[in-house]
Amino acid sequence: MLADWSPGYREYAPPAALCAGVSCLWVRAVPAGEAGQAPVLPDGCADLIWQRGRGVFVAGPDTGPVPSALAPGTLFAGVRLRPGAGGPALGMPLSALLDQRVDAADLAGEAADGPVLDLARLLPGWVTPDAAMRSLAGIAGRMVAAGPPDPLVVETARRLCSPRARVADMAADLGVSERHLYRRCRAAVGYGPATLRRVLRFRRFVSTSTRRQCPLTWLGWPPRPVMPIRPTSPGRPPAWPACPRRPWPGPGVMSVCR
Repeated sequence: MLADWSPGYREYAPPAALCAGVSCLWVRAVPAGEAGQAPVLPDGCADLIWQRGRGVFVAGPDTGPVPSALAPGTLFAGVRLRPGAGGPALGMPLSALLDQRVDAADLAGEAADGPVLDLARLLPGWVTPDAAMRSLAGIAGRMVAAGPPDPLVVETARRLCSPRARVADMAADLGVSERHLYRRCRAAVGYGPATLRRVLRFRRFVSTSTRRQCPLTWLGWPPRPVMPIRPTSPGRPPAWPACPRRPWPGPGVMSVCR
């Protein structure tokens, strides 16, 4: 595929052969004249990332926002593995990569064989961006074929997309114990189903705010700090401080972002 490498971040649908284990392909280009700064938000996924001048590294699942400061002109090509696909594709428990960024060469040192070795061997930092994206997608396809997604964890992630999902009820419906489900999720996703549920709920929140073009601050994120109570004279009820007003964003936005 030929990606658009102009400044910005873009996602592309994966080829049909990759859909079982790959959520999307993506590229990011930092403008040549300015540094890039944007937090990476948790999404329950693991990413295979090629960076120009560096090569390939793996971004493990995050439990919170990760700040990123990028040099001008930095280019990335990425393959995002679906929840439940990362651990089997890499051939290791994904909990070992929790909140980490690990060079592919270091992972290859732990692997005896398989397509994981190709990440560092075939994708150095000096290849062209389009060639990097093609090779990265091809290697990801071989990794997913060699280590298919865990079907129990994939079904768990699908059910956890529902706001009413409860882990205890879901484990019983799937015919496993909560402890067994926790172990399988830790290996394939990086954390247990309760944490995965919170991450997916947060992603729905972010997706809603982005789709409606509504800044997170208008939806109440981040939460306001708890304000101290002003002392009053004895015998009188405490006085609550005045709540600061948010700027009025316009009638159309507030109607859908309440």
